[in-house]
Amino acid sequence: MAAGCAGSGAASQASGGPSAGRANEAAPAVRETAAARPEATSEGSARSSSSVEDVLAGMSTEEKVGQLFMPVLYGSSATASSGENQARFGAATPAKVIAKYRPGGVILFPWADNVKNVRQLVALTNGMQKASPEIPLLVGADQENGQISRLAPLVTELPAAKVIGSTGDPSLARRAAEVTGTELRALGVNLDFAPVADVNVNPRNPVIGPRAYGSDPKKVAPMVAAAVRGFHDAGVAATAKHFPGHGDTSVDSHTGLPVIEHSRSQWSKLDAPPFAAAIEADVDAIMSAHVVMPKLDPSGDPATLSKPILTGLLREKLGFEGVVSTDALNMAGVREKYGDGEVAVRAVLAGADLLLMPPDYPKAHGAVLAAVRSGRISGERLDESVRRLLKLKAARGLLAKAPVADPAEAERVLRSAAHRKVASLITSRAR
Repeated sequence: MAAGCAGSGAASQASGGPSAGRANEAAPAVRETAAARPEATSEGSARSSSSVEDVLAGMSTEEKVGQLFMPVLYGSSATASSGENQARFGAATPAKVIAKYRPGGVILFPWADNVKNVRQLVALTNGMQKASPEIPLLVGADQENGQISRLAPLVTELPAAKVIGSTGDPSLARRAAEVTGTELRALGVNLDFAPVADVNVNPRNPVIGPRAYGSDPKKVAPMVAAAVRGFHDAGVAATAKHFPGHGDTSVDSHTGLPVIEHSRSQWSKLDAPPFAAAIEADVDAIMSAHVVMPKLDPSGDPATLSKPILTGLLREKLGFEGVVSTDALNMAGVREKYGDGEVAVRAVLAGADLLLMPPDYPKAHGAVLAAVRSGRISGERLDESVRRLLKLKAARGLLAKAPVADPAEAERVLRSAAHRKVASLITSRAR
């Protein structure tokens, strides 16, 4: 189970200061070949344009709205028909769903029949990218390691964040993230919903616990920053979660709506530092939490739907300019007050850019499109989100041309001896 980790499988369908520079850290765990990992570029597009702005200018309103969504698509192949896809999306295969809605990305889960073996998964990610020829997809996974490991047993089994945090060595957080990122990249996954930036101060927390690096923000912050840098070393986008902080809850936001009574001062001292460190490390995305913090926003809305939190605190106070992702929109914590279409609209109005796992994708897509056409979501506001998403893709080398994963290279990289050695090293240094 995992709040802020893009859902928790079948259960969630029904209802997670910057570190010192590289000089003080160990060498990278492994390096890919240049062919396997294209260099990141700041600009470019698949429409023969020279900049993100050119790509944005060439998009229709429907294409722009599509970029905001990251659904789960069902099946082990991009071209295999699925009754689940037909029932949910009105299109039988993942490729046809992508062609119909033109989402900005997709997220992978074993319970959606996405993850069986290395060659199958490589073929799936390559096939989905082929179905989105104009603007390559963000292909996301919820690979935190520890108890949240959606791509197990294909990838190297690395210790949970709590174990890494216990070593007191941020360089190990960086090496672990680089190992994970390298393996994800080899599979065709370019965005990880990690690291967890929560400070786990509540021992009764039912959903964070060992997923956090610890209970001291001064120790958690450098671990988070180091992990972000490790993902970047591997050429993969990183996501810090769950803003503004999910560490002091006794309710699981998959099944309810947690309320955290931290004052603004407490939040600044306890919850904010790891997110500030992630931003300093140039984190690509920050995921919202389905938690209510009445001292930060008295409306009673969860942070995912809170403009004072997502725009006021995250954008204006902390200065974050990257992509804001919602936590999974199929979770009870965000569905209690509004319908599935309205939730998507309110998330965008609050400041979210990426709408993760809407439980009714056609309804959410239609609601956002209608809100744009009516002016409730302005064209300028829509462009802000799409621009951030395109910049993320460009920054990680994904906009000019989708990388094509090589199954033989993936089999060589995944669970390699070098990667298993890093896992053993972390375990040996844990306290």
